[in-house]
Amino acid sequence: MKQILTIAGSDSGGGAGIQADIKAISANGGFAMSAITSVTAQNTVAVSEAFDLPLPLIEAQLDAVFSDFDITSVKTGMLSSSTIVETVSQKLRQYTPQTIVVDPVMISKSKFPLLKAEAINSLRLSLIPLATVITPNIYEAELLSEQEIRTTDDAKSAAQKIAELGCPAVLVKGGHLDGEKAVDVLYAAGDWSFFEADRIETENTHGTGCTYSAAIATHLALGKELIEAIHASKTYITNAIQHALDIGHGHGPTNHFYFLN
Repeated sequence: MKQILTIAGSDSGGGAGIQADIKAISANGGFAMSAITSVTAQNTVAVSEAFDLPLPLIEAQLDAVFSDFDITSVKTGMLSSSTIVETVSQKLRQYTPQTIVVDPVMISKSKFPLLKAEAINSLRLSLIPLATVITPNIYEAELLSEQEIRTTDDAKSAAQKIAELGCPAVLVKGGHLDGEKAVDVLYAAGDWSFFEADRIETENTHGTGCTYSAAIATHLALGKELIEAIHASKTYITNAIQHALDIGHGHGPTNHFYFLN
């Protein structure tokens, strides 16, 4: 079984972060392991607190899993500080996994900052050049490209700018753009691909970005080419949203195991 590592923060509500990643990796046929960078106190309504784990403990987790497991693919999520970004980047350079999917988590749905402003430059310089593919949403793509995104053409322009940071493939997720369809824009090796899905009217979308990127990391580990892996993951996340769970008092989570119902 292919082994996939997620390096991210913990969500006590279970809908996003490490918890969502482990569910998504498992649901898509991989074996999930984790290195936790931060612990958050959150639920479907808000993130109320966050605590970064000490750097030696983050390093120890990474050394433990890389020294014992045959990790095919890595997905990164919440790396809240410049020092955590630098530490994770150094370890990825040391262990050179075959595939790295970077989900540049920056802010929660309740607007709680999950990435310090000073860490954005570290992300640009240290982590993004290591990525196989980076999967920013519109807000994250605006910060990384330093431009406004209101249309699909804007998303294309931003993807090109982000690719100039050294990442061979950029997937700008279009869930926050207007339109009948949710259109994700992939820029890879000078070519464009577009991934469309019908919009689903629901407030229960907590953890969609984490889930989508973890699924992509899993399908790449299973040997799919990038476009095929994104197609499979787009289908998966769309179904997970379609069958989202109406639990909690805010934005409920997607249903990672909808196919078991």
